[in-house]
Amino acid sequence: MAKVKITQVGSPIRRTPDQRKTLIGLGLNKMHKTVELDDTPEVRGMIRKVQHMVTVEG
Repeated sequence: MAKVKITQVGSPIRRTPDQRKTLIGLGLNKMHKTVELDDTPEVRGMIRKVQHMVTVEG
């Protein structure tokens, strides 16, 4: 399965609780942390929800 690399570049301070939980669900909890996840529709939906706080490669 294809992989997607996600890096957190924005702070969750002053964001809604659901956006904070989405970052945690993606495995991101600190600035500039990078995770590699399977490229599934569920992960793409989570990325879309917090697209202003992450960068995506792949």
